Amino acid sequence: MSSALTLQSLPLFPLGAVLFPGGVLPLRIFEVRYLDMIGRCHKAGAPFGVVLLTQGNEVRQPGSTEAFSHVGTLATISEFETPRPGLMMIRANGAQRFRITASDQLRHGLWVANVERLAADMTVPIPEDLKITATALAKLIQSLEQKAGAPSQMPIQGPWRLDDCGWVANRWCELLPLPMPLKQRLMELDNPLVRLELVSDVLARTGIAN
Repeated sequence: MSSALTLQSLPLFPLGAVLFPGGVLPLRIFEVRYLDMIGRCHKAGAPFGVVLLTQGNEVRQPGSTEAFSHVGTLATISEFETPRPGLMMIRANGAQRFRITASDQLRHGLWVANVERLAADMTVPIPEDLKITATALAKLIQSLEQKAGAPSQMPIQGPWRLDDCGWVANRWCELLPLPMPLKQRLMELDNPLVRLELVSDVLARTGIAN
């Protein structure tokens, strides 16, 4: 594997959330291990990795053990504020997915990992029988835009790619109140059409799009 497709010692941010490529993630950071990490990433313009916690808590507890999924998403910082010492407010964007090949927890609690980047979703046009999912998402985006005071308050970000299977599936995965293990499985799927088909089934069962 070429070095362009691998990252060494990528800092990880295990969370009780799944970040999808193209998604947005607002974070309020106050733990020392993450204040230092996010400060360094922001200064260097470097990404960090978001992974789903499978054991433990977002805020480290004495004597607790942390475990997390081995597939995550690179996050790049798009907004950065320090309202007061010991507090950072950031907004990060989901980029490429990755798979962890080795990980290590440093003395102060920060996790770092060697990772290989996973291929981005192929652009797949939405088939006729699934276009209702895109139509319903377009209506929801319009409603969210009317309620949001600013683009930064939107839970999803443009540009809108309502003709692309992966993009539409990912945005629904972010917006629907799905169990986190299910969101993780959907994020890991390599086929964006299959991901959208599964999302379509959820929308049909809930009556959102049928």
